Amino acid sequence: MQGTTQEVSIGNKKMGDGHPCFIIAEIGINHNGDIDLARRLISVAVAAGCDAVKFQKRTIDVVYTPAELAKPRENPFGETNGDLKRGLEFGYDDYRLIDRYCREVRMPWFASCWDERSVDFIERFDPPCYKIASASLTDDNLLRYTRAIGKPVILSTGMSTVPEIDHAVEVLGTKDLVLLHACSAYPAYYPELNLKAIVTLRERYGVPVGYSGHETGLPSTVAAVALGACSVERHITLDRSMWGSDQAASLEPNGITKIVSYVRVVEQSLGDGVKRVVEREHDVIKKLRRIRAVA
Repeated sequence: MQGTTQEVSIGNKKMGDGHPCFIIAEIGINHNGDIDLARRLISVAVAAGCDAVKFQKRTIDVVYTPAELAKPRENPFGETNGDLKRGLEFGYDDYRLIDRYCREVRMPWFASCWDERSVDFIERFDPPCYKIASASLTDDNLLRYTRAIGKPVILSTGMSTVPEIDHAVEVLGTKDLVLLHACSAYPAYYPELNLKAIVTLRERYGVPVGYSGHETGLPSTVAAVALGACSVERHITLDRSMWGSDQAASLEPNGITKIVSYVRVVEQSLGDGVKRVVEREHDVIKKLRRIRAVA
């Protein structure tokens, strides 16, 4: 497997070959507009040993058309899609509390910004990096605007063709860029995951490549690390049966804790690829091998 040509610093940690997998707990909109629930989800990520938490930020009237916002959609906040979108969106005071709490528990946080005004909003909190969602991969203006901030960019590649990814990488440049392989079905089925594309992206772009998983289980995310993923991102929730569009594709506290534990075991197990006899095998050789190798 070809090594990456760079490493990317996210706060005081690094992504890339030779560094531990950077594990992101995606809170997204699973807070359901409740700041106390957001705090509880941050605490879940801390207890699990994650490296960062991520939110989503949108300027509602920019991202959605008036017609889209006016569509009937029964939800806890009202009767329209606009009621839902506005109800799920945290404002400045909410993010100030989130920022303060994350600093208290020493948990880095950042966000997927879906428009330029949201980038400006989140930048007020000086995040260590920015995430660009798969849905925004073809938004050249947003890509350029985010890159101009001068911080590392993590780009998800779900629902995207190779030519589309080629163009996005050309727009962003490869400096301080991390790609995340993803399947944007919610939840994604195992045959749709195509984890070997992690290797394909590493070889094609020469940048660190991670994995953003939307499946319901654990084994495939752990396998992604064995295939070279420098980072894994999974949605988290307190209860997958809670109301919300992303809850079913999320991990409950026990699940994200297992992911972190399993990933760390895999990292220990991978080694350096050089075949050798380990020290503890020598006694086994003496005990079991009838014919010794010729010196």
